[in-house]
Amino acid sequence: MIHATPDPRAAEAPAVLVTGAAAGIGRAAALRLAHAGWRCVLVDANAEALQQLQADWPQTAPPPLGLVADLTDAAQIARLAQAVPPLDALINNAGLSAGGAGALSGSEDGAAARLLALNLAAPARLVQACAPRLRPGARIVNVASGAGLRAIPWRGLYSPSKAGLIAQTRALDRARPGWSVTALSPGFVRTELVQGLIDSGRLNPARALAKVPLGRMAEPREMADALCFLASPAARLLTGQLLVLDGGSSIYGGSEALPAAERPVLPFDLPMALRCVDLRAPAWGLAADEPANDAAYQAVLDGAALDAAPGALLETVLRSARRFRESRDAQASLTLLLPPPASDLPWEQAGDAAAARMLIATLAAEWGARGLRINALELAESTAPGDCRPLLHYVAGARAQFLTGQVLKLGAAPH
Repeated sequence: MIHATPDPRAAEAPAVLVTGAAAGIGRAAALRLAHAGWRCVLVDANAEALQQLQADWPQTAPPPLGLVADLTDAAQIARLAQAVPPLDALINNAGLSAGGAGALSGSEDGAAARLLALNLAAPARLVQACAPRLRPGARIVNVASGAGLRAIPWRGLYSPSKAGLIAQTRALDRARPGWSVTALSPGFVRTELVQGLIDSGRLNPARALAKVPLGRMAEPREMADALCFLASPAARLLTGQLLVLDGGSSIYGGSEALPAAERPVLPFDLPMALRCVDLRAPAWGLAADEPANDAAYQAVLDGAALDAAPGALLETVLRSARRFRESRDAQASLTLLLPPPASDLPWEQAGDAAAARMLIATLAAEWGARGLRINALELAESTAPGDCRPLLHYVAGARAQFLTGQVLKLGAAPH
C-alpha cells in the first residue's frame, strides 16, 4: 500500500478510483485526471510500477493514494474498499488477455479462471465493495473492448469476458439509476505493450490497421480523454451506453484493406472552431457560424435531421453529408443531431432510420483516411439542449479524433 502525504487540495477535488492504473490506458487516464484536478486513488498489482507513476505525478495535482491489490482475490477487494475515500467516479480498467491460447484452454492451470476473475468478476465486486463510498450521482466506467463486440480467437476467454462486461454495465445501469454507468470500448491503441510487440516483429501494424477506417492506431491520451469525460457529470446523458472509440473498425464490414491515414493526428488540445448548420443555435447555447481558424479543429454540427419529414431521414442525412464534404477536405468532424426514433411510422417507411444510420457508418469508412469524422447524437424526447453541450464539445472536438461512425443514444439528464 502506497500512501500520499495529506494535501488540503484533496478535500475539495473530486475523487476517482482507477484500477490497472500503473501502465497503458490506465496510466494515461490517471495522469490526464490528475491534470484535470481530480484526486486519484490508483490501484494496481504491480507495486514498482505504481511507485513510478507516483514519482511522475504532476506537482500541481492533488497527490494520489496508491493501493497495491490483486483484484482476482475477492478478499483483497474487500480490504481495498475500506481504504478509499468517498468517490465521485470509479473506473474499472484492469484487465488480462491470453494471447495465443484457445478458448477451451487454461482450465488446468487456472489461467482461464484468473482471466474471468479479473475481467468480469472484479468490476462487479469492486462496485459492490465501494458502494458505501460512492457519492450520489457517482459515475461507474467499465473499460471493455472491441473483442466484446466480435469474437477474436486465440486470446482465451478474453472476448467472452468483455462481452459479459458490456452486458454487466447495462444491467448495473438499470439496477442503479442514481449512478451514471457507461463502458468504453477501445480500439487498437499504441500502448507500451503494443509498441513492444511491433518493435519485436510479433505484430504487423499494417495488417491490423487495414480494417480501421481512420487508418491509424489510437494514442493512449485519446482513451484517457474519453475516460476523463465519462468520469465527469456530463456523462449522465450516456448512462447505460457503450462508447466505441476504435477509429471506426467496429462499423467496417468490407473485405478489402483500407488505406492508411494520410495526415498526422492533430494536437488533442487544439481549440475547436464550430459551425452550426440548420440548428437553432441560441437554444443550444452555441455560437453559430464561427469564422474559420486555421489554428483550430474544424467541426460542423448539423441539426437538419431534427426537422426531417417522416420517412425522409436518409435523404436529409445524405444532404447534410454532401454539404459537409463540399466545405471540408480533411481533418474535420461532422456531428449530426438525430430525432428520437418514431414509433408510429407505416411499415414501408420502417427502413428509413436504419438506412440513415448505416449511411453514417459507410461514410465513416470512406472518409476515415483523410481524418474526416462523422458521428450522430440521437436525442431523447426530454433531452435538454443545454445538457448536451459538454458531450457535443467532446464528440466534435480534437480530443475525440478516434471516434467515428457512431450513433450515441442520449437519455435525459437529471434535474
